[in-house]
Amino acid sequence: MTAATIAPSRSRRRARFGVRLGLVALAIGACGAFGAPAHARGPDGIADVAEKVIDAVVNISTSQNVEAKGGGSNSMPQLPPGSPFEEFFDDFFKNRRGPGGGSKGGENNAPRKTNSLGSGFIIDTSGVVVTNNHVIADADEIHVILNDGTKIKAELVGVDKKTDLAVLRIKPTKPLVAVKFGDSDKLRLGDWVVAIGNPFSLGGTVTAGIVSAKNRDISSGPYDSYIQTDASINRGNSGGPLFNLDGDVIGVNTLIISPSGGSIGIGFAVPSKTVVGVVDQLRQFGELRRGWLGVRIQSVTDEIAESLNIKPARGALVAGVDDKGPAKPAGIEPGDVVVKFDGKDVKDPKDLSRVVADTAVGKEVDVVIIRKGKEEIKKVTLGRLQDPDKVQAAVKTDEPAPEKPVTQKALGLDLATLSKDLRTRYKIKDSVKGVVVTNVDANSDAAEKRLSAGDVIVEVAQEAVSSGGDIQKRVDQLKKDGKKSVLLLVSNGEGELRFVALSVQ
Repeated sequence: MTAATIAPSRSRRRARFGVRLGLVALAIGACGAFGAPAHARGPDGIADVAEKVIDAVVNISTSQNVEAKGGGSNSMPQLPPGSPFEEFFDDFFKNRRGPGGGSKGGENNAPRKTNSLGSGFIIDTSGVVVTNNHVIADADEIHVILNDGTKIKAELVGVDKKTDLAVLRIKPTKPLVAVKFGDSDKLRLGDWVVAIGNPFSLGGTVTAGIVSAKNRDISSGPYDSYIQTDASINRGNSGGPLFNLDGDVIGVNTLIISPSGGSIGIGFAVPSKTVVGVVDQLRQFGELRRGWLGVRIQSVTDEIAESLNIKPARGALVAGVDDKGPAKPAGIEPGDVVVKFDGKDVKDPKDLSRVVADTAVGKEVDVVIIRKGKEEIKKVTLGRLQDPDKVQAAVKTDEPAPEKPVTQKALGLDLATLSKDLRTRYKIKDSVKGVVVTNVDANSDAAEKRLSAGDVIVEVAQEAVSSGGDIQKRVDQLKKDGKKSVLLLVSNGEGELRFVALSVQ
């Protein structure tokens, strides 16, 4: 790399210097005008925290052997136009390729080793390191680089893809510094936090900010409950710790929202409450053993709450119960609304998913449900959640032309009694009972709620139905009773149930 590549001309330096002086003068004038207090820069304890924990924060280096494609190992990375690194990489890759910038015969097709860098932190002086799963995923080799530059090969203890966490183990060659977990539940909005990691592979970097939000669900996984912070988190910070001002780890920096790939003040960390449980299980079993209730759940909308006489709308609505799951022998049924689990309030389905997953397998818990407007307590012994194998073989058969069914209209739906022909046409299992939907009015409430031909209405207002006439009678009665909506239990062809509330007006 030549000096000209990194240093502007003398005239350009003078011009920039003049602009910088003007900006500095403007900044000083602004501060004087508004009298910004010294504490606006942040608390004094940040330097103390950084000094205390910096040696426990590590870089994670991974390598993977991959087949070369396109430009091969010497291809220049894609950079946005006008990037300040454009000239640097241009010179760098030309020098690597030799005269003319081309690669030597056959090198582009040879397998090559790719490297990446992330962050992590030591939680035990015996050599236990925590990072993100995506930092080490698919790596052939993993190394931990200590703050003093010492590089140690790491062994993978276990990963949890659902929370994007991983545990590594190293054999230390000298005494290590470890950090401990704090209580993320005690965080308040506006509390100062410190992020330390390896942004853009530059090495250990300290940034500070505040807790912007808690319990953020950004739909990245089934157990989302992130801490949101405006402390600068960039590429390479993944897996690094988020500290409180006591120097305790209260989160693991995992992802950001950014159109450019750099920090715009929206970063997310897995809270320590979640991390501790995952890490303990990975260290003990090498895998996660989550609790399992054996129910399918959905949200309780205002319409569903009105139909079930629940005020205010809350909880997790049981849409289906696994025949082999713990909930069935405990007496939990479709239509029940879970409002409390093991003493913890359940505000929505995500709450129930998290608390069940965090509960020990085999533990007997009290589950508070609302059934037909009244609270009941069910005792459930939790099972273990297994990763389901949903691979199914599709079977095609030649089918005779079906007869046109006799239908009845109600709620914007064309309804027909289930027959052998209709089961074949819509691929409905024999175990599914009810009234099949053959058409949906495009302008109806049913269309907005995404009912479609082939859905089967099993119950109306928690009563079983077997014909279109049954449905119409129930709807007419609800209108007389002054109800604004009707609650349908709907099945697909495979027997998976869900509740749908439709307007009867």
